[in-house]
Amino acid sequence: MRQKMQYKEIKQGYFLARPNRFIAHIEIEGQVEVCHVKNTGRCRELLTPRAVVYVECHDDQKRKTKYSLIAVKKGGLLINMDSQAPNKVVNEWLQGGGLVPAITLLKPECKHGTSRFDFYVETLQQKLFIEVKGVTLEENGIAMFPDAPTERGVKHLDELAQAVREGYAAAVIFVIQMRGVTCFKPNRRTHAAFAEALLRAQQAGVQVLAYDCKVTPDSLVLGEPVPCCL
Repeated sequence: MRQKMQYKEIKQGYFLARPNRFIAHIEIEGQVEVCHVKNTGRCRELLTPRAVVYVECHDDQKRKTKYSLIAVKKGGLLINMDSQAPNKVVNEWLQGGGLVPAITLLKPECKHGTSRFDFYVETLQQKLFIEVKGVTLEENGIAMFPDAPTERGVKHLDELAQAVREGYAAAVIFVIQMRGVTCFKPNRRTHAAFAEALLRAQQAGVQVLAYDCKVTPDSLVLGEPVPCCL
């Protein structure tokens, strides 16, 4: 069963500027609005002047901003930018037996060693740590991660490999927040150490998986497996 991340009231706008990692200035219905960016990555290839964006409207007086940035158009692609969405769809996918059947325990945000992994899963046969990475970077039909150096990401991969050596199973799942890519690759040009750590992890027995997503302005649905080219 493919799990769906559903948003509420969505409006179309145009990207104007991003003063810092957390907010953007968006033109909506001719007015300049301040919008929360739900992704602290650089996203420079996405947030270009006058790019078409989709924002979720919030009716919450406690919020500093009325809008949250959900998705952006890049050429013919619609890309979801919500960094919380991948974990949410993977969580429900795991509960439905998407990766391993007959789960007896599913625990989000589980600490092991000096890392906190996104999920810990138990079945009668195995104990499994899972790390989820959202992917918004695409070049020439190839999805890539990361879009900026991530020492934390390297640490996670090395500790997943260590968990395998300790007798656990482990997986890293790259959730590609768009549809239409041909494969997934680590972004060696931006962070060679991450690409090398991913290869080390795979060689140690960590499953490296990638899935695309069906994206609409108001939803994200986990899609189909995408080949990983390490």
